[in-house]
Amino acid sequence: MPTGTILVADDDAAIRTVLNQALSRAGYDVRLTGNATTLWRWVSQGDGDLVITDVVMPDENAFDLLPRMKKLRPDLPVVVMSAQNTFMTAIKASERGAYDYLPKPFDLKELVAIVGRALAEPKGKLGKSSPIDADTMPLVGRSPAMQDIYRVLARLMQTDLTVMIVGESGTGKELVARALHDYGKRRNGPFVAINMAAIPRDLIESELFGHEKGAFTGAQSRNPGRFEQAEGGTLFLDEIGDMPMEAQTRLLRVLQQGEYTTVGGRTPIKADVRIVAATNKDLRQLIQQGLFREDLFFRLNVVPLRLPPLRERSDDVPDLVRHFFALAEREGLPAKQI
Repeated sequence: MPTGTILVADDDAAIRTVLNQALSRAGYDVRLTGNATTLWRWVSQGDGDLVITDVVMPDENAFDLLPRMKKLRPDLPVVVMSAQNTFMTAIKASERGAYDYLPKPFDLKELVAIVGRALAEPKGKLGKSSPIDADTMPLVGRSPAMQDIYRVLARLMQTDLTVMIVGESGTGKELVARALHDYGKRRNGPFVAINMAAIPRDLIESELFGHEKGAFTGAQSRNPGRFEQAEGGTLFLDEIGDMPMEAQTRLLRVLQQGEYTTVGGRTPIKADVRIVAATNKDLRQLIQQGLFREDLFFRLNVVPLRLPPLRERSDDVPDLVRHFFALAEREGLPAKQI
């Protein structure tokens, strides 16, 4: 049976009641408050094993309180809830050291599971905060499908894990890759993108890894590849399913050994690059057809991320319309409304 004391802060009495019932049934001791002042007093006294808090409370915003709690008790896991369900809410929760972020309305079973995982986490392994000056919203939408993406992205920001983004054309794969870079720990490095479908197949290896002078006909000077250009940053490999087999083999070596050689070169070059790949194809089907290496697929598919098409998140259409109208207005077009 789980044990531990959970501190719950939310100015909505109904939510406090529901959380109290669910957590008490799960075996936890629960203490409830409707304000940040009481929560801070409990935390500063050393009370509680985990905090569940709403963002907006009558006396203080939880995002302002979180850094103080993490400074005083860095191993205290904090789960943040919010009805302001945007990409930036998830990022702010992550950068200020929250263990997890739950959009409202939330699933009670999921919340209880998160509490269990957080309390079982080894001390000192909880997420560390990282300052981000985020005043824009690169991803738009508040639908449940987008909320799942925001939460995954928030967890990935301070890692170098390889990400595979899958989605139909137009779902925003490069936008997500840029968000991973712009709000991650490599944001001070370059973001370099290459579209495999837009480059002649016989030039892809040279484009990726660079070439030496005289490596092939027309190579009149040394040319750095995308890996070298992306050093210290992020390399976005778009339409990875169109990569020819020879280039797949060289890419696999980079992922396995962390180094590569230029076309015509002999000296291995260390690669300090985060890889984000994307495709609108079924790579497993390409593997069965012998067109994509299975070992490369597993190296790239460390964190799979599926982007839903708009037909699966039609609730986001109003937000998207307002977003594009605002962009058009900034470009000098007259303001419009629907």
